[in-house]
Formats: sequence, C-alpha cells, structure tokens
Amino acid sequence: MGALLTLEQAQALVLARAQVRESEQVSVWDAAGRVTAEPVHAAVDLPPFPSSAMDGFAVRASDVPGRLPVVARVAAGRPAPRALAPGEAMEISTGGVVPDGADSVIPIEYVVNHDNEIEVGNDIRVGSHVRPRGGDVAVGAVVVDAGVRLGPAQLGALAAAGVAAISCTRRPQVAILATGSELARPGDALAPGQIYESNGLMLAAALAAAGADIESLPVVADDESAHRRAIERGLAADVLVTSGGVSVGPHDLVRAIEAELGVEEVFWRVAIKPGKPVSFGVRGETLVFGLPGNPVSSLVGSELFVKPALRALQGQRDPLPRLDAGTLATALQRNDARDEFVRARSRLDQSGIVLEPLSGQESHMIARAAAADALVHVPRGDGVLAAGTRVTWIRLGSD
Repeated sequence: MGALLTLEQAQALVLARAQVRESEQVSVWDAAGRVTAEPVHAAVDLPPFPSSAMDGFAVRASDVPGRLPVVARVAAGRPAPRALAPGEAMEISTGGVVPDGADSVIPIEYVVNHDNEIEVGNDIRVGSHVRPRGGDVAVGAVVVDAGVRLGPAQLGALAAAGVAAISCTRRPQVAILATGSELARPGDALAPGQIYESNGLMLAAALAAAGADIESLPVVADDESAHRRAIERGLAADVLVTSGGVSVGPHDLVRAIEAELGVEEVFWRVAIKPGKPVSFGVRGETLVFGLPGNPVSSLVGSELFVKPALRALQGQRDPLPRLDAGTLATALQRNDARDEFVRARSRLDQSGIVLEPLSGQESHMIARAAAADALVHVPRGDGVLAAGTRVTWIRLGSD
C-alpha cells in the first residue's frame, strides 16, 4: 500500500483543494461567526466628536487652578448648548460632547462645589479626560481585516464604527452521512447486534461550530444501492462527510461507490492515531471526507482535516487547528510510526496549563471522551514523553 502520508502532508493536500467560496452581504446583526471576505472600514470617526471620559466639568486648562462659574450642563446624547468662554466651566456627563472652547475635563471628585461655582485646586493638562474625535478609529480606516471570524469584540467594534452590513464568505453547505446496518437512532429499542448512532450528531455539532450549514442525511445500511443514492445526494453539497465504511472490510462500500460516482480520491490512510483510515477526495468543487466509524477516530479526523477545510472555504486566515502549549501531568508513550492525539483534561495551575491524559484511549471509547476538553499531540518517534514535558494540544469544541 506504500508509505502513509504524514499529518502535515495530508493537511496540505486538503487545503490545496479548499477554494474560497463566493461572498455575500450580511447584516451586522446576523454576522456572528461569519468570516469577512474583505477588509471592513469605519463609516464614521469613533468617537464621532470629542467626548468626556469622566463625569466632571469641561474647562480650559489655563483657567485652573481657580474658581469658575458653572454656566451649563452637558448630558450624554445632547449637543453642548454653546461654546465655553474663558473663565467658565460646564458640568458634563461621561460620553457627553466636549464644548468648543474647552480643552480638558476635570473629574467631579477633584472639585469643590459652591452652588453654581466650582473650585479647582490643582493644575490639569490640556486634553485630560477628553476622548478626541477619531481617537479610537478614523472614518475609512480598517476596523476588521479580511479573513477574520466575527466574534463579540469584532461585532461590537463594527457596530460602534457605524457598519450596518459586511461582505462575508458564504457558509459552506455540509452533508453528513453515517453508514452501517448496525446503527440505531438514540431513543429507539436496540435490536441484537445494534449500537446507537452518535457520529452524525457529534460531527454536526463540531462542523456547525466551524461555520458550516449542516444537512444530516438519514443513516444508510450496508447496501450498495442505498449507499449510491445517499452519496449522490450528499455530493450536491460543498462538503460531504461520511462516517464508517472507509476501511477494507466486505461491508466498507463508501470509497468504491464514491469512485463510481466520479470522486477523485486524493488520499486514503494517514499516519495518525486514532483515525488512520481517513480518506479525502474531490468531485468538481465538492470536497469529500471519509471518516472512520469508530467515534473517536471520527472526532479526531473532523478536527484535523474537515474543520481546517471549512475554515479555508470561508477564507479564514490560519485554517489549521490552533495548537496551544501545555505541560503533561503524566508520561505518554510515543508511537514510532504515527502522530497520536490523546484525549485529556486541561487545568490551570501556577505554571500554566496542565494536561491530564484520560484512561481508556481506544478509538471506540466515545463515552470516555465526554470528560475531555483537549487533544494532546504526541509526535511520532521513539521513547516516552515524561511527566512535565511541554507539549501542544487542540481544544475540543473550539471553532
């Protein structure tokens, strides 16, 4: 069968075929989780006027220290009633418009009130507690660059900068197909030899978090005509992800039927554990992933290959999984032929993130994975990674 592809080689082959999809205009109210197709520019200066950073009094710095009459009050959301003349003060709220003529704001706690006058005992610098117009961003400047997934901070910045609509890459349409005569729907009674189907739901949750629109196809039994109909339907999507049927057993029908339907297989089998029998192919612009039926293998394959492809289809920068650094709590044996991804629980101590590998690492043990929030990368090689070794890890459930 030849040498297995390395993880890096397989990921490169996937990303080379993941072409960015077209863009569409999206309301800022509906843009959470979307990826920007082009830089987004501020529609206004932010702030759009000089504003007060404190509750206090707008003054001229040259007039203090001293005693000043309070000639007006400026509330947030209203214009200043007039310009400030020399020797005057105006009471002002946080966010209020600093009147023309004023160059500073003195906080309320630093003055002594005398009816309609204030007494200021200290000097103040020009510009103190004044937010200058455009001090955050100037009109026309880039607020969010292209290729950025929009989260709360980005959406808040765009709304504040007056942006109402954003050019975003279309969400990829993903069809998910679980295969196997042994699979029953959760909630149904199990017949002899059956197990509950879990991969479809797991994959739908994982891939939706990466920005995909999901179509979950009905489970298909180990029957060639049923496989052919379901796979043909799934090939209408941007991405087809199958679970099961990609190994070499007599009931592993997926790869052969995909070939009949015109899918060009790019690779099959990668030097990773779990998940070695993963396959990847293309038909036209449709990407086709065949994940193993063992649930943990399917989960790992989605993190390492499918989610990066979805990010790339949306034009997201750095589509590969984010690798964070941490320290092993216990030793792990290395595999001399394959990169291994070990389920673990992360915790924070004084030294940083500590990763505690879980017991029960077999690829069918999905129930054990419920306690995991991390996949620890154990690079292929000889020997043991001792407790305390610095390693990299992927956070499960991230986008």
